[in-house]
Amino acid sequence: MRAAVVEAVGGGFTVQDVDVDRPAGREVLVEVRASGLCHTDLTLATHGLGRLTPPVVLGHEIAGVVVDVGPGATEFAVGDHVVGCLVQWCGDCPACLDGRSHQCLRPGATLRDPGRQGPRLSRAGRPVTQGMGLGGFAERALVHENQLTAVPRRLPFTSAALLGCGVLTGVGSVLNGARVRAGETVAVIGVGGVGLNAVGGAVVAGAARIVAVDVAADRLRRAREFGATDVVDATGTDPVAAVRELTGGGVRHAFDVVGTAATTRQALDMTALGGGVHVVGLAAAGGELTLSLPRLLLQQKRIQGLIMGAGNPRRDIPRYADLCLRGLLNLDGLVSRRIALHEIDAGYAALADPGVARVVVTSF
Repeated sequence: MRAAVVEAVGGGFTVQDVDVDRPAGREVLVEVRASGLCHTDLTLATHGLGRLTPPVVLGHEIAGVVVDVGPGATEFAVGDHVVGCLVQWCGDCPACLDGRSHQCLRPGATLRDPGRQGPRLSRAGRPVTQGMGLGGFAERALVHENQLTAVPRRLPFTSAALLGCGVLTGVGSVLNGARVRAGETVAVIGVGGVGLNAVGGAVVAGAARIVAVDVAADRLRRAREFGATDVVDATGTDPVAAVRELTGGGVRHAFDVVGTAATTRQALDMTALGGGVHVVGLAAAGGELTLSLPRLLLQQKRIQGLIMGAGNPRRDIPRYADLCLRGLLNLDGLVSRRIALHEIDAGYAALADPGVARVVVTSF
């Protein structure tokens, strides 16, 4: 099959022929119809692959059709439409049994045992690393069935692909992580692809005031289209003062989708007494936040980090798909460009444009 391979950090994505094995055990072979470009894959490809050994096939926002199943797979049949998710969960540990698959204690259970089985992907007989158990920048993806969720066939593949990461993270952070209730106030700092989903999640939750904060006019304009009641341009005003004035003293929930010490500090300062700060994004540079413990205690605030929207893919993805089909979540509006597999580098360059929300590979 054709796949976009990263040979070395900073080397970009090169389309090559890669061999994909037949499904074994509980694996499922998916013909990929759409694969979203997420900044996480770009960070890995340009700043460091972590434990992933090159060559590697990245891509973790995928949707497609099941074309083969392993002898132990029981969840899917050929022809099913599925969404892949980077949440790797074993299904048997205490976290999984408690419904917290995003906190699985044995995520490696979804991968092949290199000592007993050959690699899922290879090239000229040598292993090719499969990023996050998915490797979705390819014509096909060989995936453990726990990393897949069935979706309705009438859901477009481009919209479905976003469910596995951007939507699960953004909407889930609001509904699962923060548990925003009807009538509460929300601020979202950073309204790119994930931030727009947080805005959409706040709309679904029935938030009374949804304030979008960003430094780009195009993103703020789109945030209004997704349901933000107010917008704050952080380049021309103090976002903390603006949010506190708009909401009469601060919001109940502030979501930092940027992930720097400065933006998390802003989120903390723009929440009202008893408010919650929810760190959803993480900038490549990271950062450290200094807290005043007496102030944190007296203001009764909480700070939490959220991975994948505290999501349970098998529970949440069908729910979000249904909201989309009912017109309650705007997924079509997230897709700014559709590209071919060989255009991934150009697609990531396009994401630097504030007018572009999400880019999806649809031609393989």
